[in-house]
Amino acid sequence: MVEIRPIRSEADHERALLEVEKLWGAEPGSPKGDRLDVLATLIDAYENAHFPIEAPDPLTAIKFRMEQMGMTRKDLEGIIGSRGRVAEILSGKRSLSLSMIRRLSRDLKIPADVLIGQAD
Repeated sequence: MVEIRPIRSEADHERALLEVEKLWGAEPGSPKGDRLDVLATLIDAYENAHFPIEAPDPLTAIKFRMEQMGMTRKDLEGIIGSRGRVAEILSGKRSLSLSMIRRLSRDLKIPADVLIGQAD
């Protein structure tokens, strides 16, 4: 077994990933399961620090969520406003207002901080 220690290099990261592979499926709460949890936490911290994933831009997030939910532009009218307003938002010609951000966050479950990215 590999000694559990902070992951500081790519080699440490690779060793931890190999160990996780061996432990995958371990019974939760067992010594192996606990070891798996600790390694997963260390790997997650290392990957977040070294391979951050940037949040999508607001329009990409809205369009992606619409696709996931099977929504059309017409469906957004009840959230954003008129057909023209929806067209302006989705084409990038108009910024989201605070009330639109609140409604999109609530109704489409898009994190507000992703939607606020457009309000720069």
